[in-house]
Amino acid sequence: MADVITKTSPVSGEKLAEFPITAPEEVEAAVSRARQAFAAWSARPVEQRLATLMKLQVEILARGEDYAARISQDTGKPLVDSLLTELMSIPLFLSHYRKLAPKVLRRRKVATPLYFPGKKSYIEYFPMGVVGVISPWNFPFQLSMVPVISALIAGNTVVLKPSELTPISGEIARELFGLLDLPAGTVEVIQGDGRTGAALCRAEVDKIFFTGSVATGRKVMAAAADKPIPVELELGGKDAMIVCADANLLRAAKGAVWGGLLNCGQVCTSVERIFVESAVFERFVELLEQELAAVRVGGPDERADMGPLVFAGQLETVERHVREARAAGARVVAGGERLDRPGQFYAPTLLLDVTPEMSVYREETFGPVLPLIRVDSVDEAIRLANAHSFGLTASVWTADRARGLSIASRLECGQVMVNDVLSSVGNPALPFGGVKSSGFGRYHGPDGLLTFVHTKAIMVSGDKAASEPFWFPYEKKYADMLETFRFMLGGKLLKALGPLRRLNRINAEAQAARERRPDKG
Repeated sequence: MADVITKTSPVSGEKLAEFPITAPEEVEAAVSRARQAFAAWSARPVEQRLATLMKLQVEILARGEDYAARISQDTGKPLVDSLLTELMSIPLFLSHYRKLAPKVLRRRKVATPLYFPGKKSYIEYFPMGVVGVISPWNFPFQLSMVPVISALIAGNTVVLKPSELTPISGEIARELFGLLDLPAGTVEVIQGDGRTGAALCRAEVDKIFFTGSVATGRKVMAAAADKPIPVELELGGKDAMIVCADANLLRAAKGAVWGGLLNCGQVCTSVERIFVESAVFERFVELLEQELAAVRVGGPDERADMGPLVFAGQLETVERHVREARAAGARVVAGGERLDRPGQFYAPTLLLDVTPEMSVYREETFGPVLPLIRVDSVDEAIRLANAHSFGLTASVWTADRARGLSIASRLECGQVMVNDVLSSVGNPALPFGGVKSSGFGRYHGPDGLLTFVHTKAIMVSGDKAASEPFWFPYEKKYADMLETFRFMLGGKLLKALGPLRRLNRINAEAQAARERRPDKG
């Protein structure tokens, strides 16, 4: 097997660079260095950790366009997309967590029931240790940096394994963390392929945070189960877009095209199934065709709206889905073919007469394809949306906001937008994650910090009393104990205080009697 990753341009196909593949023993060494750094990094107060990480914001704001150009070289996406969806999200998340993290991670007092008199209860958090982050190729910078930063804020150290398809973005992450005042080994970046990721899962990490395909997610989970250690799986999606008859159809059409073609459709939250009520179906198709015709396709230097697919294998998936849909009766009314130019370019595509049996409906396409499904009612659209194995995101389009919220509450997925697409992912206050085959766990918002810590419960009692009401000996206590339990189970806690006082008095009398006994020593 090759010992290097050969990176080629998605735009031209030319060779860009080679990156050594990290051997299994080097993966173990990286984890060991992260383990050694953990004590020093986790000992820093959260405010100090945040102050260190905020320097990333300064660097990204100062050199953002340079980094964006390299990310676009890595992925083929337009420069604007690299700036908007990859880079600028990092300063936003840092600013949000600078205010949020000290509140979320501090010890907090919680209620203590009346039948535990004189006690106080607390919850506090402590970091897990070494977190292994395995990141994907579609947003290789953002989907590496956000989980790594979140884990660091929570006090962990991290070993990051970027996708072998986008190693340039992995190197940018390495450079940025190298600029910070971090204990040596706090962030380790290991370039490599699937073998490297498997070695990281086998290594002595304390959690794995994985973003990628369902098939690989199963392997990650199986490897973690051998230890066992916790995992978070951010997997695929098949975003359901529901267009109601009263929707602003022009806005919905523009939203569908942007939400389905951003990053050439290589977004886990891409619009991949569009359910449209029959009353407005034909008009909506006309608007979609107009919007698709205006989309400019090209490389980062062509000021395009949509770039190429990142690698040839994904292009083959898109071609197969469209080919099989055609064979099963779907109509291609726009696009439906690879563009005649170097690189992995595919035309923006609109499919009609799509049915649930087709692969383009069942599987994640991850490409610039918009499949339309005509429905007789919103109830039918909700039923079809929920019947799918994926449950990551969805959107609802209606002039009635209250109705939109009602529909959103009926959808089985991790995030729903009303009259918008994708943008909620960029809100750092909202938790992000899916259900069903889209994975489990949440990051962003408070959940994005709590997913990287263990929870500890603490109860504090005074030390003046020699014994507690329910401690030994049970002699003389049975009647009062049964009465206490009866009141507690009936919800009459104030009435339980009487027998509790008697139990304490029995304890005190027993203690006094012991103290009056002659010393037999």
